[in-house]
Amino acid sequence: MNELPQKVAIVTGGGRDIGRAVSLKLAQEGAAVVVNYFDNPADASETARMIMDGGGKALAVQADATKADDVQKLVSTCINVFGPHIHILVNVAGGLVGRKKMEEMDEKFWDSVLDVNLKSAFLVTKAVLPHMPDGGAIVNFSSQAARDGGGFGAIAYATAKGGVLTFTRGLAKELGPRKIRVNCISPGMINTSFHNTFTKPEVRQKVAAMTPLGREGEAREVADLVLFLASARSSFVNGESIEINGGTYFV
Repeated sequence: MNELPQKVAIVTGGGRDIGRAVSLKLAQEGAAVVVNYFDNPADASETARMIMDGGGKALAVQADATKADDVQKLVSTCINVFGPHIHILVNVAGGLVGRKKMEEMDEKFWDSVLDVNLKSAFLVTKAVLPHMPDGGAIVNFSSQAARDGGGFGAIAYATAKGGVLTFTRGLAKELGPRKIRVNCISPGMINTSFHNTFTKPEVRQKVAAMTPLGREGEAREVADLVLFLASARSSFVNGESIEINGGTYFV
């Protein structure tokens, strides 16, 4: 199918893992995709190349999503290359930064986690909205951690992702009159480099074994959900958080 013809999308953190899968999925459905990255140009360029090799339109753009000037550069580059409208925004950018208990955290660490997960969504959304026509779609990324407090040493991360949930709901109400839908996705254990870095293999195995479906999720499965929320198929879904965790947590 070709569900997003003539659409333009920005995917923050779009170069690898879930962000790459999302970028590829939107492009496969006809959208021109700006693949934003922070510090890994090779991955982002590879994602853009994969899209273009498949006949799609893509551009890799470096920007620190926690810096307003960088975000403005990202948006300006998008409209200069693909035209005046940005129809879809997917705020994937985020991260755990590190596992620290409350007694180990200082103000700098706390701020860095909230900035990369919550402030980034605020800054990019604010910059994109003047260029988003009525009927656009915003998809934010929260986490199962927002619901259950996260794993060991993830208090700051869980708090930031809880903020994304609230941000999503408030924005959905505010933008409703413009028919711009705002939703978020809350993944559980997904097979990505995030968990390769921050989660011990034995913990991953234990969580997978305890999951009713008996496995971790895959990035492509999350991307399919993003497509649903970004397309007309979800035309009456707004302000929602959709859990994708194989049944490990129910809202």
